[in-house]
Amino acid sequence: MTFREGSRMERGRVSVGGSGGGGRGGKLALGGGAGGLIIIVIALLFGGDPGSILNQISGGDSSAGQVDSGTSGTLECEVADANSSVDCRIGFTASSLDTVWESQLQAQTGVAYVQPPVREFSGSIDTGCGNATSAVGPFYCPADSTAYFDTSFFQVLVDQFGSSGGPLAQEYVVAHEIGHHIQNQLGDIGRAQSDPQGPESGGVRVELQADCYAGIWAHYASDTVDPDTGVAFLEPLTSTDIDDALSAASSVGDDRIQQASTGRVNPEGWTHGSSAQRQKWFTAGYETGQVAACDTFSARDLDNP
Repeated sequence: MTFREGSRMERGRVSVGGSGGGGRGGKLALGGGAGGLIIIVIALLFGGDPGSILNQISGGDSSAGQVDSGTSGTLECEVADANSSVDCRIGFTASSLDTVWESQLQAQTGVAYVQPPVREFSGSIDTGCGNATSAVGPFYCPADSTAYFDTSFFQVLVDQFGSSGGPLAQEYVVAHEIGHHIQNQLGDIGRAQSDPQGPESGGVRVELQADCYAGIWAHYASDTVDPDTGVAFLEPLTSTDIDDALSAASSVGDDRIQQASTGRVNPEGWTHGSSAQRQKWFTAGYETGQVAACDTFSARDLDNP
C-alpha cells in the first residue's frame, strides 16, 4: 500500500514535541497501545484505578522526561516521505482521515467533522489527561481532543506482540485513535468511563467501535478525493494491506495481552475486546463503510457484528 503521487498532507497538520494539552489531569485517555494496555489490564485485574494510569506510568511527575518542552514545531512531509517514514506516514494518514470523515460524518450522521489535533512525541508529554510516557502507546485524550503518538510503539507492536510491520498496520492504529475522536463528537466516548471493564462493558464497546470506525476509513481511503488536490490519498488496498491491519488489531486484543502479561485470560478484566472481536469489528466497518454498522452499544453479540 502506498500514498498516491500528487497527494499532500495539510501543512502544519501534525505537531511534534511540546507540552501537549496539559493542566487538566485525572481523565482516562483511550486507546493506549501495547505498553499502556498491559499496565491497564494488570491494574484492572488487581483492583487498580484505571483513571490514574497515565500519572502512575510516569511516576506522577508531569515534567520528567518531557521532550522538546517549549520548542514544539510541525511536521512537514512530501508523499515520498510518507511512503518511507513512519513519522510522515502518521501525518499523511491524519490528512487522509480528515478527507474521509469530512465527507462521511456529515453525510451519515448530520454532525460536521472537526479536525482533532495530532501530536507526535517521544519519551513523555503533558496532556489534558495528565502526563503520559511512551509506555502508554498511542492514545486519544478526550479532555483536549488530541491524538498522541510515539512512533517507537510500532516497533514494540511487531517485536513484542507479533503484529505485521506493514504500513496499513500502522495506519490502522492512527485510524483507531481518530475513531475515538469521532465518538467524542457523537457523544459516545463517555460510556467507557461509566462501565470500564468486562467482556460486555462500555469500555470494550467503545474500543470495538473505534476499530469499526478505522475500518470505515479503510473502506473509503482509496476513493475519497482530497478537494485541494483532486487526488485520493491511497492506492487501492490489497488483501495484504487488510491482513496488515487485521494483524495489528489482533495483536492488541485483551486476551492476547493478558496471556502475555499474566499467563492467563480473564474476560472480566477486558477493556478493549478480544483479538477476534477487534478484527471482526474492523472488518464490519471496512466491508460496509457505514457508521450504523458500528453500533457496538446495541449489539447483543460482540463476537458477531
